[in-house]
Amino acid sequence: MEIHIAADARQVSEELASWITNCIQEVLKSQERFTFVLSGGSTPKRLYDLLAASPYKEEIPWEKLHFFWGDERAVPFEDDRNNAKMCYDELLNKVPVIAENIHVMRTDIEPEEAVVEYEKVLKQYFGDSETTFDFVLLGMGDDGHTLSLFPGTDVIHETKGWVNTFFLAAQDMFRITLTAPVVNAAKYVAFMAVGSGKAETLKSVLGGEKNLDKFPSQIIEPVNGELHWFVDEAAAALLEK
Repeated sequence: MEIHIAADARQVSEELASWITNCIQEVLKSQERFTFVLSGGSTPKRLYDLLAASPYKEEIPWEKLHFFWGDERAVPFEDDRNNAKMCYDELLNKVPVIAENIHVMRTDIEPEEAVVEYEKVLKQYFGDSETTFDFVLLGMGDDGHTLSLFPGTDVIHETKGWVNTFFLAAQDMFRITLTAPVVNAAKYVAFMAVGSGKAETLKSVLGGEKNLDKFPSQIIEPVNGELHWFVDEAAAALLEK
């Protein structure tokens, strides 16, 4: 695991944009496509804005990228809470991505059907390969959740299925999510965490005792890949120097 500490949220996004671009270029030296899992929420918006602008817009071979999502709220695409909508608005509508290479978690069908459909897509891409995605972008909530793996939910402990859904009573909605097994088989995984509100949780996730039900982000440990944390000084304030 490698921790990258930047001065503030803006610098975190700038460093991560550069790192992702280099990662894409390096991986594509030995293969024809790059599979990229996008994250929703507010934290990655600045990152997506950077990737959609010069110089990264020109440096990234967008036609070779295939996009997926880590999780989704089961609300219509037109709803501002929809993760796919945010990613289209901030990134995908601004770069020359091939439409067939974008794989949203569908919310126009029942969540259980969406799970089956998404897992089928993933199996078509990765089959029985030991490695899944080339890169997975993750966020961490103040409560220690990542993806839709929320504290105290059964889905944290899923060991076989790659995609799952459940009703999150606290938000009064269904969530659709990738699970730990498919993410932990990725080549590169990077968390973004910024702001003082993350400091206590980040300290516990990285340096505290293992307690997956309390801090689900701890379950993300790539088996053969690399794990990176891109954080600002406010989030890293309580980490041991």
